[in-house]
Amino acid sequence: MQQLVPTRHLFGPGPCNPYPEATAALGLPLLGHLDPEFIARMDRTCDGLRTLWGTANARTLPLSATGSAGMEAAFVNTITPGDVAIIAVNGLFGERMCEVASRVGAEVVRVDHEYGTPVDAERVAAAHPNPKVIAAVHAETSTGVLSDMAALGAIKDDALLIADAVTSIGGMPVLADEWGIDIGYAGTQKCIGVAPGLAPFTISDRAFEQRVQKPQSWYLDLGLLGGYTTGGSGGQRTYHHTAPVGMVASLEAGIDRILAEGLDAVTERHRAAGTALQEGLQEMGLELFAAEGHRLPQLTTVKVPDGVDSAAVRKYLLERYTIEIGGGVGQYASTVWRIGLMGPNANQDSVALILAALKDAIAVNS
Repeated sequence: MQQLVPTRHLFGPGPCNPYPEATAALGLPLLGHLDPEFIARMDRTCDGLRTLWGTANARTLPLSATGSAGMEAAFVNTITPGDVAIIAVNGLFGERMCEVASRVGAEVVRVDHEYGTPVDAERVAAAHPNPKVIAAVHAETSTGVLSDMAALGAIKDDALLIADAVTSIGGMPVLADEWGIDIGYAGTQKCIGVAPGLAPFTISDRAFEQRVQKPQSWYLDLGLLGGYTTGGSGGQRTYHHTAPVGMVASLEAGIDRILAEGLDAVTERHRAAGTALQEGLQEMGLELFAAEGHRLPQLTTVKVPDGVDSAAVRKYLLERYTIEIGGGVGQYASTVWRIGLMGPNANQDSVALILAALKDAIAVNS
């Protein structure tokens, strides 16, 4: 018999504890992916995603894969070999955008920023006179930094603007239409409060009209996925691949939970929890990593104190408190912690728990 692990308090940058409604929905009786009831559920889910994305885009849907596939879909459907892609890099996921774009043949123009700082739209605008796409991360999961997507939308001209909203959607305002985002992708496992497995995705009509007609990925060909994006149960539908019906039911429940609370209330709850955590960490004498004024409330990066073993602290938290926090990435792997307060974790009880546990863990492992 498989041994069950204890319930974790997931405060890392990856999957966080889901909303109870989303977990319960995973246990609903499974429907066929062509069942009319499932088609109606998919329509409702797409409508909810439009609200979270701040868009009227008809082609807004959950791709049947994790957020990384959303990233790949954004590039394989827009880039042909030789097209110029300006990519703002201020963390790991900007780096990953460069890798994906290069694999589909883009001429990648990197605009590098110091980790921990936001994207500079003026530097991006000056990087190339005529790019096919401009891409950036809205909320950089690796550094806890928020960048101004509206500023990038203002300088894009004829380029298509691609936005990674994995850590922002469902926890803070994302206004794709207002900001000029042409293609956006996200994940379900962070502020939306659903298990990982789907990639909330949106693409504007302008970007869809310019899409690659036969992209190298059949599975992520948006032209074939159009059957689920008509925005109404009476639309014409095209069978492409089997939808993950259980995950879609869970996503619908998670979105319904957010909308019932209200987007403004959800945003304020994340802001209040993140502010309290960051103030508490500073009161403990710890130094925050992300630049002041650009810190994500839902994902806090904090420097590991001198003389403290980062891995030992994380192990102690897991074994003593069943609390999981994340380490840094790259050169900051052992010198930065990443603490997520996302979805149902974004509350004052979580703040009190993580501050008390971290204080104990540092004292024991110093």
